Amino acid sequence: MGAKEKALALHDQGFNCAQSVLAALGDYTGLDEKTALAVTGGFGGGVRCGEICGACSGAVMALGLAHPHTIGEDAEARGKISKMTGAFTRQFADDQGCLRCIDLKRAGRPCDDLIAYAAEEAEKILNDK
Repeated sequence: MGAKEKALALHDQGFNCAQSVLAALGDYTGLDEKTALAVTGGFGGGVRCGEICGACSGAVMALGLAHPHTIGEDAEARGKISKMTGAFTRQFADDQGCLRCIDLKRAGRPCDDLIAYAAEEAEKILNDK
């Protein structure tokens, strides 16, 4: 089962978009499911205020965990995650219309579509790197 299918199954169980995406990418992040679900609990609904889509947030967290920038002066690591995040968020906005949860909902974008997209695209990036 790929990340897309795992993420959709988690969402069907009642987890929010960010929880579903980050937990589904555990094979790439090394983060156990329980911790992934806990840390992303407040990120659904655009951090509960309609801002950046939770599916997008969960994917960006996965990219950061898989390619950590943990030493302040490590310009190479900082540049790598910055580039990956920028590419992902630009592609998400281009393909989905925007990044804001409230605007995506107003446009009729179903969460399942956004979750599937974010998990699948993040998995492609993680497989390519």
